[in-house]
Amino acid sequence: QVQLVESGGGLVQAGGSLRLSCTASGRTFRPYSMGWFRQAPGKEREFVGGLIWSEALTYYADGVRGRFTTSRDTAKNTMYLHMNNLNPEDSAVYYCAASINKGPVTHSEYYDYWGQGTQVTVSS
Repeated sequence: QVQLVESGGGLVQAGGSLRLSCTASGRTFRPYSMGWFRQAPGKEREFVGGLIWSEALTYYADGVRGRFTTSRDTAKNTMYLHMNNLNPEDSAVYYCAASINKGPVTHSEYYDYWGQGTQVTVSS
């Protein structure tokens, strides 16, 4: 079993930056891909960004491309989400997810493991 733990959320002013971390523990961790999703109150969970673990090939939602960057440290079994130029519309609970098998990284149903989420609040 794999456990994912997110950290790094918090309150930031518009235009500010945050870095989220997602650390995996448990069984030998060799995912095919990992992703970041977010869910704001009253909205569906949406894809933010992700990567193919072995290649560091990254993917982003249109609304965050150019502002957010995802990366990973394989030695630490940790994925990061660097968020810059945040705006209030970025406020949400952010979740990380991991999938063992190849599939559509932008689709939440593809992932096998999920973290508990971390709150990001951007004030105007």
